[in-house]
Amino acid sequence: HRVMLAPNLSGSHPAFFILVGIPGMEKSHTWISIPVFMMYAAALLGNSVLLVTIVKERSLHQPMYIFLCMLAICDLLLSTATVPKTLSVLWSLSTRISFSGCLAQMFSIYFVFLAESAILLAMAFDRYIAICDPLRYTAVLTLSVVGKVGAAALIRSFCIMFPAIFLLKRLPYCGHNVMPHTYCEHIGVARLACADISVNIWYGVAAGFLSAGLDAISIAISYALIFRCLWGLPSSRASPKALHTCGSHLCVITMFYTPAFFSFLVHRFGQHIPRHVLISLANLYVVVPPMLNPVVYGVRTRQIRQHVAHLL
Repeated sequence: HRVMLAPNLSGSHPAFFILVGIPGMEKSHTWISIPVFMMYAAALLGNSVLLVTIVKERSLHQPMYIFLCMLAICDLLLSTATVPKTLSVLWSLSTRISFSGCLAQMFSIYFVFLAESAILLAMAFDRYIAICDPLRYTAVLTLSVVGKVGAAALIRSFCIMFPAIFLLKRLPYCGHNVMPHTYCEHIGVARLACADISVNIWYGVAAGFLSAGLDAISIAISYALIFRCLWGLPSSRASPKALHTCGSHLCVITMFYTPAFFSFLVHRFGQHIPRHVLISLANLYVVVPPMLNPVVYGVRTRQIRQHVAHLL
């Protein structure tokens, strides 16, 4: 009986998917690939310089900069999980991706995204302690605590994303293997199935809200407490200085969550929006924040700016 079931189970999954790129814009693929390639190269360079600077400079071995290191690693992984395959599709080098490879890519993208969300929350907590309870900063945020926060971020991401693989594997695809996208994402793969995908949709919504959604709410609460604390500071000079340390973080948070939540909600509930717009946004999302994050921190943080100049 088991032997008879095996061909049916494997037969319900296509051997590979064909990624068609951006539907309706096939003639412009080469032109679209140029800014994508340049942004990816800038993301690799910027995040690598940031990592090397923080690792080499002992004075930067502080919780804030270690979290920044984690953020740079996440940015490198997020863009590298998607952009090389996207470029091979846009350049018509290879439009195929195996079923297992597709699931691995999807898992990697969301795993890194959720880990990055957790790190941004940890950075908000770091700013809260530094501004509202500075005397306890070194006692609360030890290197051991920072390491545990990083490990917890990875474990949470894994636990949330692991079931998504089985939710896609259980679906029959009836030979449908042409995907109108440049990389594999959960609902894009699920839509190729010839079965009800409401479980996939609602799991995606619940997982997104209970992880990145709660992170965003917690960050908002942290900043509400920070601003309330700043409001009560006696010195007129302390407030702008403290606010400046939060400015970079707020820029990065805005760049991270705004396109992510927009893309997330529109993909599930915005069926009337043209597909080429959705896919263009999805491509920008995985390359623009990784490119801009090191620039934001490099320009706004004096210590990093000085050490990068010294390194170069």
